[in-house]
Amino acid sequence: MKLAILIRPHAVGKMTVGQHLSELSGYKLFHNHLSIELVAPFFSFSTPEGRGLVNDIRQLIFEAFAKSDAAGYILTFVWAFELSGDRDYIESVTKLFEDQGHEVYWIELEADIDTRIDRNQSENRLAHKPSKRDVAWSKRNLIESAEKHRLNSHKGELDFPRYMRINNTHKSARVVAKQIWEFMQSRG
Repeated sequence: MKLAILIRPHAVGKMTVGQHLSELSGYKLFHNHLSIELVAPFFSFSTPEGRGLVNDIRQLIFEAFAKSDAAGYILTFVWAFELSGDRDYIESVTKLFEDQGHEVYWIELEADIDTRIDRNQSENRLAHKPSKRDVAWSKRNLIESAEKHRLNSHKGELDFPRYMRINNTHKSARVVAKQIWEFMQSRG
């Protein structure tokens, strides 16, 4: 099994790239908002209860994925690099799959803030992420998060064996997905 984990800032295009990568590979996409949107009618993700439920749901699903005989999966994650808990989480997900003998691919996407603000209100994003439909709030959250957190790695900071970084500011999601798929096939 191959697992692709798409990481980076809000509205960089992780879900959309993941959708195109799913079409190319046949792998199932579990974007991070699937669990957030499930819990949102009951608890905000910003509350301890909401975050706890989201993390529990993800853990159960990822454990089932790791034990399955599927060819692969695609996950997405927003990583704040200054938070040690985010790195611990990433490493635990990696270990879960690697302990089952699976290959994990880390794909870091980056785009400038103006591009991300535009993508934040895309039709596809709003269709799949109801909690982002308050576009004014979502834009403020995106900007505040970019000011508060370091959402891209420093050069050489990530030492995962199957890692690639793509600046997708001026690239379509389809082109980026093709690059990722070619990388995964060449490294597997």
